[in-house]
Amino acid sequence: MDELLQMLVRHGYLFLPIFVFLDQIGLPLPAAPVLLGAGALAGLGQLDPGLCLGLVVAAALISDVVRYEAGRRWGGPILGLLCRISLEPDSCVRRTEETFGRHGLRSLLVAKFVPGLNAVAPTLAGLFRARRGAFLGVAAAGSLLWGGTFLGLGYLFSDHLERIAASITGIGASLGAILAGGLALYLLWKFVQRRRFIGELRIARISAHELRTRLAAGEAMVVVDLRHGLEAERDPDSVPGAIRMSPEALADRHHEIPRDREVVLLCT
Repeated sequence: MDELLQMLVRHGYLFLPIFVFLDQIGLPLPAAPVLLGAGALAGLGQLDPGLCLGLVVAAALISDVVRYEAGRRWGGPILGLLCRISLEPDSCVRRTEETFGRHGLRSLLVAKFVPGLNAVAPTLAGLFRARRGAFLGVAAAGSLLWGGTFLGLGYLFSDHLERIAASITGIGASLGAILAGGLALYLLWKFVQRRRFIGELRIARISAHELRTRLAAGEAMVVVDLRHGLEAERDPDSVPGAIRMSPEALADRHHEIPRDREVVLLCT
């Protein structure tokens, strides 16, 4: 904590935007403690609060624009890459598309407070061709809300900074070991869970090429297109004769799926 504050005092106006940009672009760097520290130093008169907020918003917005343009140019592969490095890649695309489909660009207002959503929301906005002007406005507002919240909290509690730092120093080693151990166990559990899930699904999966070959050969198969509405709108082409429905509608429409042939589910 003390080293972080010393770094901010000496190089805050350079260190702060670089750190925020790297955090927002996807690197595992926790920006919240840095923003809290910068806000506290601003409260103590060591940094200019307005300049800090401007630098944070600019860095976050530049990161959002980079991911937005990547989504417009490369779309699905970029989203897949971002989700592949998440802890739950099998549900990442579906979950984020549902969130963006439900709230649209408004999701950018709170995306930075939600790590999983923040990683892909700007990319989704580009993927689904949200207007640049509207995207920039909402992304700027979200960056301002996020940066202002953490900088503001640090500013408000700046008088308690030294006491908090001393407390952290006193219990830092034991608390750090506990947190590191807990995080390691959580990551191990998620890894084992994912490997088991993939192992169960591997025998049930079929590639697009294999499906096309089998359909061309006249095999009795029925395809159910379960893609999210936004994905289907962006890429309306589907397998000829496929039954289109959302996963949520399966319970009510399952009777539409023939039971006398093999069923293939088409997902994102």
